[in-house]
Amino acid sequence: MEYQFRRNRLEGTVFAEFSMDHEVLGRWFAEELGADDQRANHILSQISLIKTGGKNHWRNIGADLTIDIDSEQVRVFANVIDFDEEHELDDAMNLYDAESESYCGLEDFESVLQSWLEFIEQK
Repeated sequence: MEYQFRRNRLEGTVFAEFSMDHEVLGRWFAEELGADDQRANHILSQISLIKTGGKNHWRNIGADLTIDIDSEQVRVFANVIDFDEEHELDDAMNLYDAESESYCGLEDFESVLQSWLEFIEQK
């Protein structure tokens, strides 16, 4: 999973771009998390609780995207596609699905989140 963080210094906004099949992570970082370092630290603490067995699962439903974390993986998905797994998309919809839902390993996500936190703390 490749990614790049950018900042628009004129507007004070931050952006994240992720490789194919992980594009929705970029949207989540930029639109749902943004430059909120307290929220990023809260998510890191939830990950720590999950890794130490203090918690099995953590979910946050945002304005447009939801993040779902368990002991093995992180799922970020558009709220409009929160459907049961038994309802699979037609093959023609795979591109839409890839832009609206993504999975990654817990350790990979934790590393990216720590990098994001370092990035947004730079002024």
